[in-house]
Amino acid sequence: MDGPEIKKRQIVGYASGVFDLFHVGHLRILQRAKALCDRLIVGVTVDELVGYKNQKVFVPFDQRLEIISGLKAVDLAIPQDDLDKFVMWKKLKFDVMFIGDDWFETGRFKDYERKLKSVGVKIVYLPYTTGISTSGLKSKLGTAAPRSSPHPRAGRKKRKA
Repeated sequence: MDGPEIKKRQIVGYASGVFDLFHVGHLRILQRAKALCDRLIVGVTVDELVGYKNQKVFVPFDQRLEIISGLKAVDLAIPQDDLDKFVMWKKLKFDVMFIGDDWFETGRFKDYERKLKSVGVKIVYLPYTTGISTSGLKSKLGTAAPRSSPHPRAGRKKRKA
């Protein structure tokens, strides 16, 4: 006779970001994070908080949230309405937090490491995808020549399927 089934406690992970102009670097971070936990919650920064990077978003919050929600690696996408990761932990009680390694040993994350460690949460720094960033994409878009005429399909009627 087998003994009682013991349920293994699920490891809940948390990652967050603006995810404006979603690119392969974002996808890879979220896939790597999901591989290291049972349930991945992703906080998508609300438009009102994006000013901390002194930038505006191209893609509105509701669309960014929908994109992140649609990813196979993401179990739950939520508004990140506070940039303080400890405040987010108080709301969500995650076990591990994932962030790109470009934040490693920055003042802000040294403080988060100390606070989160005190409640048993580990920060895992995942490899940053070199060669692509939202800032880089925005820079390229800013220098792109404006279209002299509307898109070739602008104003055309849609074909019936």
